[in-house]
Amino acid sequence: MGDLIKIAYIGGGSKQWARKFMADLAVEEGLGGEIALYDIDVEAAERNLRIGSYVNQDERTKSKFEYKLYEHIENALESADFVIISILPGTFKEMRSDVHAPEKYGVYQSVGDTVGPGGVLRAMRTVPIYEDFASKIRDICPDAWVINFTNPMSICTKTLYDVFPQIKAFGCCHEVFHAQDFLTCVLKEIKGISVNRKQIYTDACGINHFTWITEARYRDIDLLSLLPEFIERFYEEGYYEGEDRFAFRYDTFAYGNKVKLDLYMKYGVLGAAGDRHLAEFMPCTWYLKDPETVKNWQFGLTTVDFREKQQAELISESIEMAEGKKTFPVVKSDEEAVQLMKAIMGYETVVSNVNMPNMGQMPQMPLGSIVETNCVFSNGQVKPVVSKELPTAVANLVYRNCVNIDTTYEGIKERNLGKIYAAFANQPLCGALSMDELMALFKEMCYNTEKYIAPYFKLEEYF
Repeated sequence: MGDLIKIAYIGGGSKQWARKFMADLAVEEGLGGEIALYDIDVEAAERNLRIGSYVNQDERTKSKFEYKLYEHIENALESADFVIISILPGTFKEMRSDVHAPEKYGVYQSVGDTVGPGGVLRAMRTVPIYEDFASKIRDICPDAWVINFTNPMSICTKTLYDVFPQIKAFGCCHEVFHAQDFLTCVLKEIKGISVNRKQIYTDACGINHFTWITEARYRDIDLLSLLPEFIERFYEEGYYEGEDRFAFRYDTFAYGNKVKLDLYMKYGVLGAAGDRHLAEFMPCTWYLKDPETVKNWQFGLTTVDFREKQQAELISESIEMAEGKKTFPVVKSDEEAVQLMKAIMGYETVVSNVNMPNMGQMPQMPLGSIVETNCVFSNGQVKPVVSKELPTAVANLVYRNCVNIDTTYEGIKERNLGKIYAAFANQPLCGALSMDELMALFKEMCYNTEKYIAPYFKLEEYF
């Protein structure tokens, strides 16, 4: 039978995350046990329960898990070996405000879930939820490994560690994987060599969605040294790393990597997140000045209308799978959470980038801030790897955003709207607004999400 483990799955994420995780578990050998499902959206958890039964019947499934639905999170967490957290803090109504309310003031966001005005307000909804998660993990399953998928990644991970300093937690994000895929495209175009991203080595560091690759190699080939020729050939027309290199012309999640390459030409290191994320950490006039500027940089402004439509389609698809009308694809994804779990269990040693408190692995950032670097996963341990230093100009860009995230967290922890506003006003995307405009926008966005933050913040007293 293999190792029996209990995995508490909190939430259901975007429906895509749960599916990928279920499939990745199924195709691995040597595992089994229980997946404890808990979600405030009970119907979503019930669908995952039914889909799980079909996964177990699939001939491609090598590791079978018993899926159980729990009404109370405490029961789901009891005796858990791993806790997976993937939630949507609030609804699309609140996300609509996060992303689109700032547009009235000329502030555009391509994602709106990490930094910028949208990231701050999303954090205000999320931190109180994660405070509760952390305290329950501390009291019920303190030895469990906790994997966070929720954005804003840095603040979620920081909350877990602040409430429960002994927690064994890390945040997983696939943005660096896409940058590695991009580098394999560079290698193929310039050298004619086709490889998988896992065959190359990258030294990545920064903060979530604002990571940078300072070194990249395939065997003895310096991949960054190939970029000047690649830029000369492909920069203007764009080059997405997916199956269709021109997917950015019609896919709101795709991009031409023009921002990434522009930053490389400016600083000599490669942004290791997608252009939609990288742009939000930069001064507002660079890449997100207005929709026309965004179009010229070959990425898109992902609207909440699109997200709502996409979610409806995913839910419809999940219903069909739960009812057995559509086959669940039991195939390995490109995510690494299951491989990291197996490494922790002692099956192998894996090196991958994750988000953890800075214990010196990024000397240019404050100790205790959540940073994203390579870590070694092996036999019950996750050890951060000290990264190469960033160029000073890049380190300064990262530092400003890192401190903004920490200040936002401190303000939320203290329930101090004034401190949160200070971080809100210092967002690079808000750099063109007057102080009056900043306060008006902050007030409007706070009241738009009042349902979720009023229990924690005295809005009337502050405004």
